[in-house]
Amino acid sequence: MGRPGLNRRQLLAGAGGLTVAGSLGFAALGTGADALASGARTRVRYWNLFSGGDGYNMIAMLDAFRRANLGIAVKDSTLQWGNPFYTKLAMAAAGNRAPDLGVMHIGRVAGFAPGRLLDAWDVGLLAEYGLRESDYNPKLWRRGIVDGRLYALPLDVHVQLCFYRKDVLRKAGLLGADDRMVPVTSVDDWFGVLEEARKATRKGLQTIGLWINDQNFQWWFFVAFYTQLGGTWFDDARTGVTFDTDKATQVLEFLRRHVTDGYANPAMGSVNAEQFINGAPFAWEGNWSVPVYSGAKLDYGAIPLPPVLGTRATHAESHAFVLPHRSDRGGATNEAAHRLAAYVVTHARQWAAGGHIPAHLPTLSTPAYRKLSPQNEYVSAMNHQANEPTVWFAGSTGILAQRVGPIVVSSTVGSAGPDAAARRMKSELATLLAMKNPMDGRTAAQGGTAA
Repeated sequence: MGRPGLNRRQLLAGAGGLTVAGSLGFAALGTGADALASGARTRVRYWNLFSGGDGYNMIAMLDAFRRANLGIAVKDSTLQWGNPFYTKLAMAAAGNRAPDLGVMHIGRVAGFAPGRLLDAWDVGLLAEYGLRESDYNPKLWRRGIVDGRLYALPLDVHVQLCFYRKDVLRKAGLLGADDRMVPVTSVDDWFGVLEEARKATRKGLQTIGLWINDQNFQWWFFVAFYTQLGGTWFDDARTGVTFDTDKATQVLEFLRRHVTDGYANPAMGSVNAEQFINGAPFAWEGNWSVPVYSGAKLDYGAIPLPPVLGTRATHAESHAFVLPHRSDRGGATNEAAHRLAAYVVTHARQWAAGGHIPAHLPTLSTPAYRKLSPQNEYVSAMNHQANEPTVWFAGSTGILAQRVGPIVVSSTVGSAGPDAAARRMKSELATLLAMKNPMDGRTAAQGGTAA
């Protein structure tokens, strides 16, 4: 099938949702700036969105690859995180100016016109470089498959966690004999734990940080607990909305109760880290906070979001390697891109230091990984992933979060009732389902089918 023409306006709308052309700024911060002048036989251009601690860890892995593969020069560039990254990547692929290798959140792959803006991986070539389907959690591997072909090669799973201060919980009698937080399996259990923790918390600190005013975090928490209830989004054909407003209301009421019962303070909605470092007993946020809290030398632990509404499930996304479309893809450069991606995935011990769960299952079984704390406390989240629906408008910072996330926030902060918010969410889902993907002009029902 030929690749349909994609103009600049379509790409700007499709990659960034509401992104405008003025937000396309990016920085090429890679360590391989001299790769263009390298005498290596093969050069790989690689774009990623990793800054901070993730950027440091990625650079360390790339440098290790360079030392082990002197014939391959890697030119890595770090672009601005979020929609600007996806916009630039889409425009480069459409204009045949794409890098040889890129990174995406796996939830965004369905909307990136696989087969048009992304090329498929050669799984046989990956196997030659030591990476096979059997090295992955089956559900995670399937998330990268569209129309029977692999378009996203997972590097990790990053999840929302319940961070807890062991020193505070010890004082409150909420640690078990293993020095870990007591199990919580119901709503009553959870609010009982919060109440006991509040008694042991210094004045001026909230009991739990929930990122109350943040549309992305509130959406991620909603996805987790809605999944615990067994909630669904769309029918298999993706022509109808199956969103359960009763279950959604139950989740929204649960989130709202943290505010009404005084455990979370809306005025502190975006100061989770500061509060937790200063002694707040709980914080719900992503595993990327592990380096922050470990660096502060806190006495803390981290578990997946508690299974208080049903089955175990915590919100999960994944960074995945992709092959942006190139009309000349093939040959030594394409093989080198496969080799580089396989190397980083299979040498992800360094990546785990950033709090992410490596997607490579053999890495998780090594003694070195098992010794990591608190990573070894939440690694089970790999098997209990709550993912956004597989539709073109989903994925990290995608249109779904932009449109539905604020509705969750309105309920949590109390500006809208949970039942009314649930109905608004269902209406918004129906609107999005009928929309066409600006990338290829197709609706979710007409788009590619995930495995």
